[in-house]
Amino acid sequence: MGIVIYLLCAVTAFSCGTLLLLSYRRTYARLLLWSGLCFVGLSFANLMVIVDLLTGQDLDVYTWRNIVSLFSMGLLLYGLIWDSQS
Repeated sequence: MGIVIYLLCAVTAFSCGTLLLLSYRRTYARLLLWSGLCFVGLSFANLMVIVDLLTGQDLDVYTWRNIVSLFSMGLLLYGLIWDSQS
């Protein structure tokens, strides 16, 4: 049951990221770009949770999952700081 929930979270995050990036393509508002990239990255982190659950003890992707999440949130933080200065 947990895998289904993480899969739904990944699909939702990817859908949000896609919609944000499509909106960025229309308006060129930079905050939409950074938010879209963050959500796409978080969807990949959710997919890594699914891989971690399916493989069990054979493959540990905990560190890589946290790196992807940190990078994604870093993109959003960079975008928030960069856009606030302009």
